[in-house]
Amino acid sequence: MDGLIVDGHGATALAGDTVMATPSRPAAGLETDERYARAALSRLVEPVDKAMVALVERYGALTIFADLRSGVLQHDRARHWRARLGRLDVDADMRRLSEIDGRLICPGDPEWPEPVDDLGPRRPLVLWVRGRQDLTQVLSKAVAVVGSRAATGYGSHVSAELGASLCDRGWTVVSGAAYGIDAGAHKGALAAGGPTVAVLACGVDVTYPAGHRALLERIAEEGTIVSELPPRESPMRGRFLVRNRLIAALTAGTVIVEASPRSGALNTASEAIALVRPVLAVPGPVTSAMSMGVHQLVRNGMAVLVTNAAEIVEAVGRIGDDLAPETRGPVHPRDGLAPESARVLDALPQRGSRDVDTIAVRAGLATDTVMAALGTLCGEGWVERVSGGWRRTRQ
Repeated sequence: MDGLIVDGHGATALAGDTVMATPSRPAAGLETDERYARAALSRLVEPVDKAMVALVERYGALTIFADLRSGVLQHDRARHWRARLGRLDVDADMRRLSEIDGRLICPGDPEWPEPVDDLGPRRPLVLWVRGRQDLTQVLSKAVAVVGSRAATGYGSHVSAELGASLCDRGWTVVSGAAYGIDAGAHKGALAAGGPTVAVLACGVDVTYPAGHRALLERIAEEGTIVSELPPRESPMRGRFLVRNRLIAALTAGTVIVEASPRSGALNTASEAIALVRPVLAVPGPVTSAMSMGVHQLVRNGMAVLVTNAAEIVEAVGRIGDDLAPETRGPVHPRDGLAPESARVLDALPQRGSRDVDTIAVRAGLATDTVMAALGTLCGEGWVERVSGGWRRTRQ
């Protein structure tokens, strides 16, 4: 059974995965800043550390950081958190952030995106941001567009078209800056002159993937780059999966363009479902392995099928305000004919002519009805009277 632990410093804690009962007072100096402490903790712990989030929520980052650094903090995960203390240099992180014109955003700041709080104990401690746009404003109407890195030509084209069309409709495109679908969505948004947000699994100053240096620089210049990891942090496999929860949380809905059955994009879809955000799926060829995961989402009732930006906005926008136009086929001049007139017209041959009695038999209509229909069709230019009866015009 968990019990109280009292150490020589007078700090009290509950053993096990519980929080401190009587925190100690923080030390004086530069470290007496809550933002500084949150920045430090974001380097000491990996994203989605529920125990640390609970401690910070209850006692504040300043107290927890001070007790962790001094060795006072009694928690069964404290030994893991202390593993990175030797290379902790928050001042260097802040200098690096200044060099790239970045900034640190903490809960309670005007720019803090409140939707991430829906993650509860999985919410980030801080957000490191690079870009000139106000994060809250740029995310006020945002859609995630994600998918396979090994995208087909079809998938890349569709993601770029959706990125541009969504921006044309006043929506921000959010993605992960990966190869394939992510890159297409970002590029489409940038081409349309609209905002786009890249959520990274590394520091906002790290170029990953390396081939996207130019793309990331342009996003930093014209859009926004976001990460919960401090500068200079490299991507690791597990960080991509936890990054996906941020993409889902920051947006009003998630669009999956292409995804194989094991694609990380399906993880983003799962995160969106858990947050009760719409998941939208773009269909692909039934023969394409890159669309198998997308089709399975629709088949299982976990996603709504969409084919264009208007349908996406209808799903994530305000009810009644963002309805997509009804999809209709091409309109043919014959669509406006009355049923009897259409039957009479069908009863006439493509070439040659027929008399009224023959037309009546072929159309299955009374003679007087046929005569009335022929008069209407003649007036509209569909038929004309000839010596042998009636025939179609070239129209």
